[in-house]
Amino acid sequence: MKPLSLLIEILIILGVIIKNIEAEKHSKKQTERNATTQVSANELKQFLSHILERRKLIKVIYQRENALGKKKIQRKLRIKGIQNKDLSKRNKNHLRKQAKKNFTDEGDQLFKTGIKILQQSKNQKQKAEAYVFFAKAADMGNLKAMEKMADALLFGNFGMQNITAAIQLYESLAKEGSYKAQNALGFLSSYGIGMEYNQAKALIYYTFGSAGGSMMSQMILGYRYLSGINVLQNCEVALNHYKKVADYIVDKLEKSEGIPVEKVRLTERPENLSSNNEILDWDIYQYYKFLAERGDVQIQVSLGQLHLIGRKGLDQDYYKALYYFLKAAKAGSANAMAFIGKGNAIGLHGLGLLYFYGKGVPVNYAEALKYFQKAAEKGWPNAQFQLGFMYYSGSGVWKDYKLAFKYFYLASQSGQPLAIYYLAKMYATGRGVLRSCRTAVELYKGVCELGHWAEKFLTAYFAYKDGDIDSSLVQYALLAEMGYEVAQSNSAFILESKKAKILEKEKMYPMALLLWNRAAIQGNAFARVKIGDYHYYGYGTKKDYQTAATHYSIAADKYHSAQAMFNLAYMYEHGLGITKDIHLARRLYDMAAQTSPDAHIPVFFALVKLETVHLLRDILFFNQFTMRWKWMKLDNTLGPYWDLFVIGLIVAVLIFLLRNRYG
Repeated sequence: MKPLSLLIEILIILGVIIKNIEAEKHSKKQTERNATTQVSANELKQFLSHILERRKLIKVIYQRENALGKKKIQRKLRIKGIQNKDLSKRNKNHLRKQAKKNFTDEGDQLFKTGIKILQQSKNQKQKAEAYVFFAKAADMGNLKAMEKMADALLFGNFGMQNITAAIQLYESLAKEGSYKAQNALGFLSSYGIGMEYNQAKALIYYTFGSAGGSMMSQMILGYRYLSGINVLQNCEVALNHYKKVADYIVDKLEKSEGIPVEKVRLTERPENLSSNNEILDWDIYQYYKFLAERGDVQIQVSLGQLHLIGRKGLDQDYYKALYYFLKAAKAGSANAMAFIGKGNAIGLHGLGLLYFYGKGVPVNYAEALKYFQKAAEKGWPNAQFQLGFMYYSGSGVWKDYKLAFKYFYLASQSGQPLAIYYLAKMYATGRGVLRSCRTAVELYKGVCELGHWAEKFLTAYFAYKDGDIDSSLVQYALLAEMGYEVAQSNSAFILESKKAKILEKEKMYPMALLLWNRAAIQGNAFARVKIGDYHYYGYGTKKDYQTAATHYSIAADKYHSAQAMFNLAYMYEHGLGITKDIHLARRLYDMAAQTSPDAHIPVFFALVKLETVHLLRDILFFNQFTMRWKWMKLDNTLGPYWDLFVIGLIVAVLIFLLRNRYG
């Protein structure tokens, strides 16, 4: 399929989406996140013919302009008596260039219109309209518009996912030098989605992407060199990549106040759902955030209050509280101004900023320092950062890197991004602290993860919730490639469910195991247990009880995982991959019950079974030789899982006794 014919199809899809949204706008069940496309074949043909007629008309107009241009030139030449074939050719080329320029200018204008609509969009219909302009601009050869359309096809925007078509567009764009296309092709090669699984090729694409200016490629390479993924592990190279991205992020943070996007773990989400109306549902919270970002002052003040005092299930977060109060105050909200102006940490910090930057008052570093210190004493992280910055830069005080480090560290404990950035800078240069490449990289990585691409966590979650598994997986997988641990876990979780259709089923478990492993290396205890499970059952790898026991041991010792303790106890009880040890099995079962209340019932039945089996052994199998023979006979008669049969029997006896007691 050629790019132009592909773009015509995209235009048809988008036109249909808009018509469908307009037809269903009064339906209460219609959501803002998912638009369906159901139209008759006649409507499709009509829309297609409209586009084709438009393209023919443009061609006719250009032909007429060329003809008129030729006649004018020939007339002038006859009048002047000039016979110059070279001049005729030059004018002909000039007309062609002019026509091409007009065509390009129209494409640029359409793209800019689409961007403007997208930035001001408040619903799905307006976003779809923006993509109609992108599609038309792309049809005229606008590279940026083509990138937008390729992304829409890859990530499944508006239900129009078509990875094969996306790859065709990306390959065409890559030939034109698009670094975004290089990054996308690297990502698809690294997973084998729609392309051959080829890590060497992916690395080449990422290298070209980063050289062209792709911050995503820079971040992916940073993570690869940090973790040694298909490259030799090299902290200094990783530091170089991460620093470039962190510099870019901090520049954005300083120009416009942004807040991190919540990263929902799919492995935990079902257990966290609550019908208690005292808890603000995550989806509702995201909707409120959307309204706040679009300028709803009342919602801005409400969210500021919720974060200020930590209500409705939201953690107390002064940074987010200030963010929303400032937005509302800038819009003229008296309530927001009152919250900022009170004698609390937020207000004191605000006064310090006025004196520090000289807004409405003369610059006075001494006064700024005084207010920052008062706010910092109350635990306000932004004030702690400002104090650190004053000592780091020597603004109104003597430079003191030790004090700067102290305040940056305090602010970083509350997640203040600029403080984390400057800490990374200090560790990278050894200024005021012993140089540590590894620490600097980890800190820079945290800053990089605040980039605008993190918004895909939100769209990926909504796609998953709406049942669009492939769209969700592609978005999580890209974030996983960039080193986000939560995205690695979520991608693995989706893959092992085998609901996705964009990868062959035989590739899903091996890829899931790879992602669980990357998440485990970054400190995810659940992922570490999962790796043990995969080796225990032979998912995506060969069965290996010894390796499974190793991973369970790490999860139990390092993260105190009750599930890992229970699994390890079972393996010690039966001597699977490790030496059989009944006493250690009992101890681990008890530890699992003490670690998590959820483990009480499973541990109870496991211990009852263990003790019952040993009682039977002591009573019936007094002779060691006879005991071994009988035990082998049990395995042959009831199978290797006869112990589960014993548990079932015990449960049945307990139920019988309880019924007789209370009957």
